[in-house]
Amino acid sequence: MSIRKLTAILARCCLLLVIVLVLGMIFVGWDPPPWLLFPPAVFVAAVLLIQGRRTAAALKGTTARTPVETGAPVSGRWTALNSPAPRTPVETGAPVSGRWTALNSPATKVPSHGIHSYGQTYAIDILAAPDPDPRPPFAMLWPLVRGNSHYPAFGAPVLAVADATVVQVLNGRRDHLTRTSLPALAWMMLIEAPLRESAGPSWIVGNHVVLDLGGGTYAMYAHLKQGSVTVAAGDRVRAGQRIAACGNTGNSTESHVHFQLMDGPDLDTARGIPFTWRGVGVPANGESFTPEPEATPAERLD
Repeated sequence: MSIRKLTAILARCCLLLVIVLVLGMIFVGWDPPPWLLFPPAVFVAAVLLIQGRRTAAALKGTTARTPVETGAPVSGRWTALNSPAPRTPVETGAPVSGRWTALNSPATKVPSHGIHSYGQTYAIDILAAPDPDPRPPFAMLWPLVRGNSHYPAFGAPVLAVADATVVQVLNGRRDHLTRTSLPALAWMMLIEAPLRESAGPSWIVGNHVVLDLGGGTYAMYAHLKQGSVTVAAGDRVRAGQRIAACGNTGNSTESHVHFQLMDGPDLDTARGIPFTWRGVGVPANGESFTPEPEATPAERLD
């Protein structure tokens, strides 16, 4: 087990301990000594800070839009080690068909979701956006929650972005009601999200599929509909093949597709990789797009 993996597990244990102690103080009247409460809280905060800084440091300078050209610092024949190779976006197909709108896009900011953990540096969220868009507006107070059937993304096909091998599948988490009001959103951010965080990444991403695209690149699809995954670990899939349906599982406010590329299949240790979708690029926040369908194997041979 790597140090990075072990640290992530210890951080979750400390977070769970902090949650239990705080709930005990509020509801049971516990009065834990400071040495029992503060060290685990400080450890969790330190892990998040250090991991974020290390990932940012690893990315610093590799995403510059215009490299600075200089002369070589030596003459003769040399061999390079520890070279800061630029992070060229990996081109894939889009994970959906039809008209969609981007949120939390790496075209708008990096890290796109505000954190580097779970390989989310270049992740993107997309919502189905037919014209006209029937999605209910965000509610200040009422209704507190809504059923998923009100949202056109729910049940929409999710597609393989490339020819790949399935390496990880989770299919049994239930689809919860939306968190599309201020009280429901506060509940998710203050109570639900920390509990999910302490339980591990699978409780954050919900039902998901991880594909091995080759070359050290993995694609992860999150928040999939319960029971909708049509593939299993070890299966080979073709670009454009339906592998699941959009759902509302895990740490999600409403039905949407969360997509990201990363350098490994383990969400505790993976680092994000930038992507670009053929014919689409990387849509910015609020930008709508309609990807071209992927060519079939027969069409690719023509």
